[in-house]
Amino acid sequence: MRTTLANGTPVEVARPDNDRPSRGLVLIPDMGGLRPLFDDLVAKLASENNWAVAAVEPFAGRETMTIEQRMNAMPSLDDDRQLADILAAADLLDVEPVGVIGFCMGGMYTMKAASTGRFDRAGAFYGMIRVPDAWRGPTQRDAVDMLRDAGTAERVLAIIGTADPYTPAADVESLEATGATITRYEGAEHGFVHDSSRPAHRAEDAADAWRRVVDWLSVGSGT
Repeated sequence: MRTTLANGTPVEVARPDNDRPSRGLVLIPDMGGLRPLFDDLVAKLASENNWAVAAVEPFAGRETMTIEQRMNAMPSLDDDRQLADILAAADLLDVEPVGVIGFCMGGMYTMKAASTGRFDRAGAFYGMIRVPDAWRGPTQRDAVDMLRDAGTAERVLAIIGTADPYTPAADVESLEATGATITRYEGAEHGFVHDSSRPAHRAEDAADAWRRVVDWLSVGSGT
């Protein structure tokens, strides 16, 4: 069901059929934002796992932008605004505990969200550990620094492809040193899990990554 947060940010919400979810989950899309791919994923995660799930549009008020325009707009993103929407989506679900997952830039914001302490578990799919130089703006911080300062990195499971230029090995090692759990997929490129239409998709690795993240989220949820 598509709805909005109080400030007008679009959000896609799904609940299990019994409406007695064992946990909540906020999903942060990739740069392309809310679209049928994520509508379907929200519904699937809710029905298969007995979770209440909400996916948040990362470019609220600018949803019509192309991918190229979104890429160029990255330096304008404000961590505080992004995190406020993510936290509001967690409250919208009206269940505890709440976890968070995200993909690509959404994986980066998953780690930043984990630093708030609001989420008991976080699954970051190939999220940028440090803001890429081309995206860096004055209202952004590096996820690894936020996690280190907050002392919440142990809540994070990071899914990493070793051939992903957005997550260089040195950054991955820095994230691991904070206490995050890292699962590496040898030779996998950026975006190899969540969209089967991408050339980078690797079905076997994707299935394994999903199993690990669902298991990670199931800890403490009563499932």
